[in-house]
Amino acid sequence: MKYKEWLQEWLDNYVKISAKQRTVLRYTEISNDHLVPSMGEYELKSLSPMILQKYSSELLAHGNKKTGGALSVGSVNSIITVIQSSLNVAYNLDLISERVGDKLKRSKLNEKKIECFSVDEQRAIEKSVLSDKREYMFGVFLCLYSGLRIGELLALEWRDVDFINGTLSISKICYDGRGVNGVFGRITDIPKTSSSCRIIPLPKLIIPLLKTAKKSSKSQLVIANGEIGLIVRTYQRNFASLLKKLHIAHRGFHALRHTFATRAIECGMDVKTLSEILGHKNATITLNRYAHSLMEHKRDMMNKLGKLCELSHNK
Repeated sequence: MKYKEWLQEWLDNYVKISAKQRTVLRYTEISNDHLVPSMGEYELKSLSPMILQKYSSELLAHGNKKTGGALSVGSVNSIITVIQSSLNVAYNLDLISERVGDKLKRSKLNEKKIECFSVDEQRAIEKSVLSDKREYMFGVFLCLYSGLRIGELLALEWRDVDFINGTLSISKICYDGRGVNGVFGRITDIPKTSSSCRIIPLPKLIIPLLKTAKKSSKSQLVIANGEIGLIVRTYQRNFASLLKKLHIAHRGFHALRHTFATRAIECGMDVKTLSEILGHKNATITLNRYAHSLMEHKRDMMNKLGKLCELSHNK
C-alpha cells in the first residue's frame, strides 16, 4: 500500500469520525498540499525515520509552496503531527512494524513576544471604533474589555449575551476554511478545549453599548455586516486598516486580547481569575505568557509600598 492510499483511508475512516471539523479540514489540507505530492508514492512499509527526518528538514528549508523558501516551524510541526498520527494508526493495525513517526524530531518553537497596545493607543482605538459608521467595528472595543479571541467574537450571538447579569457565554468559534462542499467561507464549530467554553463578566460600561447595538442589529450575530456574518480574514484586514489610519504600528488582532490581559494585571486582577476569563487550560499558561506584565505590576506595587514606608519613616 502506498502512503497516499493509507492517508486517504486514515482520513476517511479514522479522522472524520472522531475529530472536529476544523481538524479534519486542516489534516486533509496538509495531506493534499504536502504529504501526497512529496511522500505519497512511497510504500507505507518503506517509510523509515531517516526518510521522514530528511523530509522534515527539506520542509524547513524549501517547504513554502508559494515562495519556494522556508516553511515556518509551526507549519512543519503541524505536518509532523499528521505524519505521526497517521503512522501510529497504521502501526496499531499491524500495517507497519514500528512506530517510525514517533522517531521524528521536531524543531523547537520560539515563544512569540507578547504585543499589546499602550494606554494612549488603546484610547485612540476605542475612540475611533465607537465613532465608526460600520457598526461591526464595535467588536474591537468588546475585545479590549473581554479578552475574546477573534473566532469567539465573530461567532457570538445575541442569545449569548445576558443583559441582566452582564455576562457573555462563550460556547462556539468561527474560522475561515473550505467546507465539505469545497467552498471557502465562514465555518462555525465548538471550541478546541472545554476550558474555552466559559462565562465572561463584562464591565458595566459595556452593557449600555451592547443594548444600543442590539436595537439596530439586523442579525442574530452580535458582530455582523447587516444580516451577514463576517469572515475572520475580512475582520483582520479591517482592523489592520484602522491601525494604519491611526498611525499605530501594526499588530495582529490577537494583540487586543493581550492588551486586555495586560490592563487586567495592571488593575490587580489575580492570575487564576484572568486565566478563567481568557479560557486558558490552567493558570500556569497565563502565568508564563504574561510573566513580564506580572513582574512589572509587582514592581509597581513594591515601589508604592516603599513610598509608604518612606513617608512613615519621615514622620
